[in-house]
Amino acid sequence: MAPAVRGRPVSDASGAAGGVSDAARGQVGIVLVSHSAAVAESIAELAANLAGGGATAPVAPAGGTTDGGLGTSAELISAAAARVDRGAGVAVLADLGSAVLTVKALLVEGGELPENTRLVDAPFVEGAVAAVVTASAGAPLDAVESAATEAYGYRKT
Repeated sequence: MAPAVRGRPVSDASGAAGGVSDAARGQVGIVLVSHSAAVAESIAELAANLAGGGATAPVAPAGGTTDGGLGTSAELISAAAARVDRGAGVAVLADLGSAVLTVKALLVEGGELPENTRLVDAPFVEGAVAAVVTASAGAPLDAVESAATEAYGYRKT
């Protein structure tokens, strides 16, 4: 079963906890790494809801430590990446410096993350929304990364 976000399953691309629809096979997966489990879960829920109907790309939070504290966990990141991997790559967005360092260490170690996993340099909230929307449209990993990165240019005034 997919992890719950406020009583609802986090997107597993099928709309049903634990399953994968035919339309979701081959979509890029998204992992959101935050020092806070609540922040990661909330941004995952926001991004999945803003992606709209259809087969939402798989998105999973990896927030906090394994004991529920603030920080980052290589174990939680690896598990989230495995859950969203559908064979088209995994885009990982991180909130702050040590979360980035944890993901980089996992990428350097090799074998801890699915093949074709990428750390994406993007703003956490806007980048997550752009990544999930783009992946949900069936775009490849390069386009998902580009959309998330372009979120740095979003102006609010």
